[in-house]
Amino acid sequence: MNATMLKALSLTAAITGASFASAGHHEAAVKSMDQDVSNGYVTASMIKSEANGWLVVHRTDSDMKPGSVVGYAPVIKGTNNNVSAILQEPVQSGDKLMLMLHGEAGGMKTGVFEYTLGAKEDGPVRVDGKLVMTVISAK
Repeated sequence: MNATMLKALSLTAAITGASFASAGHHEAAVKSMDQDVSNGYVTASMIKSEANGWLVVHRTDSDMKPGSVVGYAPVIKGTNNNVSAILQEPVQSGDKLMLMLHGEAGGMKTGVFEYTLGAKEDGPVRVDGKLVMTVISAK
């Protein structure tokens, strides 16, 4: 990917609230926007993944560090559109949520989400050392 394409992707990410990561031919992305979560779920409008994995919804705050997991949903290799995760605890309007791509690697069971904060099982996907994620505000 050339520098012009990377700048265009960065600009698109800034405008749309997406997070793109690229290393050579590797690409991963999470795209979402602020949304009403009173229905009990949160949706990522697009997730691009190099392998089967998970959309994981973490609480976060002004420090923008991932906190406790409040929801998750499976994703498949490739582009996934409108992936919704059921929230497993109440989320209030104004809360910040980090929608992050996690892998399926390292766990004991395929298709079972096994991650706990800080664990390696089904852990966060990183490209060039950066988490593949975006942060939204609950409405």
